[in-house]
Amino acid sequence: MAPIDSDDNRTAGEGEDLRPGRRRAARYVVPVAVMGVAAATIGLVPAIADSGDPDLPKVTAEQLIEKIAKSDVEQLSGTVKITTDLGLPDLGGLESGLMSGMSGTPGAAGDEDGSAADPSAKLTELVSGTHTLRVAADGPDRQKLSLLENAAEYSLIHDGKDVWGYDSKSNEVYHSTTSESAGQPEKEAPATPKDFADQALKAVDDTTSVTVDGTAQVAGRDAYRLVIKPKQEGSTVGAVSIAVDAKTGMPLKFTLTPTSGGAAVVDAGFTQVSFAKPDASTFDFTPPKGAKVTEGDEMTGAPEHEREAAGGDVAEELDGLKVIGEGWNSIATFDTGGQGLPTASAGGDLGGFLGSFGDQVKGDFGSGTVFKTRLVNALITDDGKIYAGAVTKDALVKAADAAR
Repeated sequence: MAPIDSDDNRTAGEGEDLRPGRRRAARYVVPVAVMGVAAATIGLVPAIADSGDPDLPKVTAEQLIEKIAKSDVEQLSGTVKITTDLGLPDLGGLESGLMSGMSGTPGAAGDEDGSAADPSAKLTELVSGTHTLRVAADGPDRQKLSLLENAAEYSLIHDGKDVWGYDSKSNEVYHSTTSESAGQPEKEAPATPKDFADQALKAVDDTTSVTVDGTAQVAGRDAYRLVIKPKQEGSTVGAVSIAVDAKTGMPLKFTLTPTSGGAAVVDAGFTQVSFAKPDASTFDFTPPKGAKVTEGDEMTGAPEHEREAAGGDVAEELDGLKVIGEGWNSIATFDTGGQGLPTASAGGDLGGFLGSFGDQVKGDFGSGTVFKTRLVNALITDDGKIYAGAVTKDALVKAADAAR
């Protein structure tokens, strides 16, 4: 992390099922999947909805970031509300299936050989809409996250070496151990304000402005507001605002708005929080009678053809991923090996369907299609190269031109 000026007013340096037909179509919808995955992992907004304006001692941006870094909160429980509005096109459920496949986990939800309780698929639901989560933690070996849905609930429980996922709607259970689940998406998908804040702070360097913008009250607790903004032109990120608990340094709320304005792209915050030790029974789990239990090692050892059916072909296309540019203008690029977006004539209904969601562009690189969301955009050229990032359409075209 680059050094940050101690003056608050200065910046941080000047410098529904994925059927076989749809699986075959996956390689042509990589940009849409990239957008969703990127949005779920980019921790990147000033509008914090709060009550009160507590009178707190003044702190600098550097001091507040240090306070977050030193926060040692290990015990908590509470309720988190998260709203994500990427402006993704409606693909009739195809996009969720693709993102599940891109997780690299065989037997994603919706696959007859998989489990509806597999967290690698379930937590991708957080990339769109409004969700309510109950969270609890008691040290590094005990955590629980419950996603509340209409008349159902999905819970992910880590208790010692065991990791359990339970989907009450399907009465299915997913089980693995910490050694099996290392690197699984449940550790990567951001779900709490702290998850998002950790990602945002990784982006702080000399291309970033960091300030303290007053105080707020979130979930009944006094907090400071840390605002992070890109200094570079071409980014679609407007600003990042993090409400930091004045006493513990724990991020309580995270909001992201794009440069285009309007509603926040990501708004995640505690509506209720306690730092008392949760009851030990909170982390107890026994598979309900009659529940289908899927072991994680069974899915990890699935035959090659099953892995491909679950989206392995898409994951393979991401091999060779490169990042060009720096800071907030970083762009991920990879080559699909000449598999460009099918035209309406060559791709039939599929080509016309996908093309309708994008803008046709031309440049020194040739021609292609830009797929847009309110935050992450992706360009797929006619010769199969893909450029994606939290940057404008013009920035993607320039990157493609420079790389020709």
